[in-house]
Amino acid sequence: MPLYEFRCPEGTTFEASFPMGQAPAELRCAGCGEPAGRRISAPRLSVAGSAAYGLIDSTLRSAHEPEVVTGLPGRSRRPATRYTTHPLHQKLPRD
Repeated sequence: MPLYEFRCPEGTTFEASFPMGQAPAELRCAGCGEPAGRRISAPRLSVAGSAAYGLIDSTLRSAHEPEVVTGLPGRSRRPATRYTTHPLHQKLPRD
């Protein structure tokens, strides 16, 4: 649902969510109780995908709650899995 921005006569701005096309022209301000008119505001569009938002969120979260690191990133603690058990294959050169 889209967010709509409202502003009361005292200058307080607030947002409210309504289904598209069903937002009222006025809404009561929670602070002063006066009718607040709906404002025209810029849409909040973004070209960033969910992976980018995940990275941004984890970066902000790590500023206050750093993750515990137990090893080098990208390295596994378990040994490499063998693809074959034939003993002669063990003598083949590896790169």
